[in-house]
Amino acid sequence: MTLIELKRLLDATGFPVAYSHFNKAVETPFITYLVAYSPHFHADNKTYHKVDSVDIELYTDKKDLQAEQALEDLLDENELPYDPYEEFIESEEVFKKTYEVRLY
Repeated sequence: MTLIELKRLLDATGFPVAYSHFNKAVETPFITYLVAYSPHFHADNKTYHKVDSVDIELYTDKKDLQAEQALEDLLDENELPYDPYEEFIESEEVFKKTYEVRLY
């Protein structure tokens, strides 16, 4: 899956979606995504498989199980395994649930 395909997939949630950040304030819930790193597979002085580790971040103003479930269902339906973790950003008063996925 490419980043363009991932963007289309995330748009299907109905939430606002942007790469990295929005240029203006957006109401929650919203999604951002960013290539955190690229652990490519190398051998024989070549890159055999390009891999992007992408963080998909769901921001909500309260713990929103429905929004989380909608995103998780979408990832599951499209066979994108994920590793989630969550934090509360006190300065912004929002919850951020991050889903780390790998794009090959």
